[in-house]
Amino acid sequence: MMKSICIATVAVALMPLLTASFSAHAQSGPSPREQMACRSDAGKFCADHVGKPPQMNACLRQNKANLSEACRKVVEARGG
Repeated sequence: MMKSICIATVAVALMPLLTASFSAHAQSGPSPREQMACRSDAGKFCADHVGKPPQMNACLRQNKANLSEACRKVVEARGG
C-alpha cells in the first residue's frame, strides 16, 4: 500500500514537468528552413510584428490566403 502511494505521489509530481516539456516542444520557434520559407511574406504582410513571435504567427495566419505556397505550408503545419 505504501509503495502505491509513493508511486502515485511521484507521478503527480512529474505531471507538470512533462506537460511543460511537451508544450515547449509544440510551441518551439520556427526552424531556419521555416524562417526562410516565410521571410519574404513576413516582411510584406507582417513587418510591424518582426521580433514579436506571437503577433507574427497571428499575422501570418490572418494572411494565409496571400502567402506564398511554401510559407502557407509552414503556417498550416504549425496549426494555422
